[in-house]
Amino acid sequence: MPTPSEITAQLTGPGGMFEVVVEDVGGRPTEVYKERMRSLRDIPVAARNRGNDLPFIVYGKLRIGFADFVDTANSVSAGLAKLGVAHGDRVAVLAQNCPEWCLAFWGTVDIGAVLVGLNGWWKADEIVYGLQDSGAKILVADRRRIERVTGDLDECPDLEHILLIDCDPADVGLDGDERARRFDELTADPTPDLPTVRIAQDDPAVILYTSGTTGRPKGAVSTHRNMVANLQNTLYTSVYGSMVSGDELIPKSKTGQNVSLFTSPLFHVSGCHSTLVTGLLAGLRLVMVEGRFDPDKALQLIQDEGVTIWATVPTMVWRVCEHPARHDYDTSSVRTVAFGGSPSADELQRMVRDTFPNLKGASNVYGLTESSSAATVLSPREAVERPTSVGRPVPTVRIKIADEDGADAPTGQPGEVLITGPTIMAGYWGKPDATAETVRDGWLHTGDIGLLDEEGYLFITDRKKDMIIRGGENVYCVEIENRLVAHPEVLDAAVIGVPHPELGEEVKAVVQLAAAGSALTTADVQGWVAETLAGFKVPAYVELRTDKLPRNASGKLLKNALRGVGEVSFEETM
Repeated sequence: MPTPSEITAQLTGPGGMFEVVVEDVGGRPTEVYKERMRSLRDIPVAARNRGNDLPFIVYGKLRIGFADFVDTANSVSAGLAKLGVAHGDRVAVLAQNCPEWCLAFWGTVDIGAVLVGLNGWWKADEIVYGLQDSGAKILVADRRRIERVTGDLDECPDLEHILLIDCDPADVGLDGDERARRFDELTADPTPDLPTVRIAQDDPAVILYTSGTTGRPKGAVSTHRNMVANLQNTLYTSVYGSMVSGDELIPKSKTGQNVSLFTSPLFHVSGCHSTLVTGLLAGLRLVMVEGRFDPDKALQLIQDEGVTIWATVPTMVWRVCEHPARHDYDTSSVRTVAFGGSPSADELQRMVRDTFPNLKGASNVYGLTESSSAATVLSPREAVERPTSVGRPVPTVRIKIADEDGADAPTGQPGEVLITGPTIMAGYWGKPDATAETVRDGWLHTGDIGLLDEEGYLFITDRKKDMIIRGGENVYCVEIENRLVAHPEVLDAAVIGVPHPELGEEVKAVVQLAAAGSALTTADVQGWVAETLAGFKVPAYVELRTDKLPRNASGKLLKNALRGVGEVSFEETM
């Protein structure tokens, strides 16, 4: 069987299905796909030809076919244009995952406007900040979230129209506000006619806000080029994974259609870039969970819809795979599960295989909002061989490891992960200084610490700001976290540094126990770590708890909250 490198060369070389060439992009030689779409609007053109025989979106009792979806999105485009939305204007969406979110996305980007995905878990102050920062002209919102800011909208001078998804203006105290109307006014005139506004490859398409674990979030701008490149990387990954495994990775359902459980938040790159955009072109059936995420809802949809693919954030996979009733549902249709880089990827993969009996494999992905989703992918077969890796770079993306002086680190040595390619964001909206600090000479400085092995596989060892320096020794938190979650009585773990008068910092572990009645002690935890790791890595302090550790929408641990800095709300899904 060909090696992964040989398969990549076959697919991306001259005449290959994903042939890569070098072109000038922004004044720099950049690897790009030779054959590619020139804007996101090319996708609904292709998708409409699928007709309505198979559904594109399933949401409760609602089933929307491909042609109907595209025609309705065209209606939204026309409606937005009538409201004065022009090329480059911003349309913000503040809602849970729902068909209207998807329609607002395509209705916006198809006229060259910019979709702003506001975090659905934000509170009033954060929402107002996002609207002000983006200068959004339109706000599309559902009832639950608009109610958080009805008294603050006058603080957003650029906001001209408020489109309500699931309520009337009077229901949320906006009666008499000339800006407010129902979103469905824009969906009343479906048409096959797509907009004709000129769109360039490097026009902004989407602004998604970074996690904001410290300070105010920054709006990362994805262009049409970024998102199309990510789309082709995603399609490549599917073909590559099948060739590496020597098998059809994701057999289709009985209807001949792959069915994807759609749980990643649309305000996150995994939901917007890699599920919504990819799903429309690839002909997936996207099955959306109504309301807040719940393991029982997810398992019921997997059973009822015959889900074959689940690509989401690690937190949601954890919740399903630890659910005590998971084996009461028929999950035999699931063939692949993919999740973003997780510090406990090997343990999570084990739990995934236990939950889904016919799984072809669990894959891991590493990427950032700033890289427009995936930068590396670990196929299911590779995940068995290298469970702690996040894979090799996708085509058109290059990765290098920089040491403390900025020079290339030797193979196998840790340093900061740098990424370049056509998926790298155009910058942070309205923040040139922050952009210049993060993207230098075309390289995205991720702030993640990692290493590359001899075959080009990436291993993430820590966040740069989370690395602990103990008595001059660099302590990589993920290494200790991996050891902790391997304990049968530990469900989740986080490692942070705490001040020490002599050492500078000391290691502390916050451990979520697998069961409330666990007899695990601090000494047990320290002994478990000491069995495989050096003494300076053994936590001096251990906090045992039964409640969940704080994570954001992308599943990343909010270590600032564990340090007692910043407020964390789990009102929505966590």
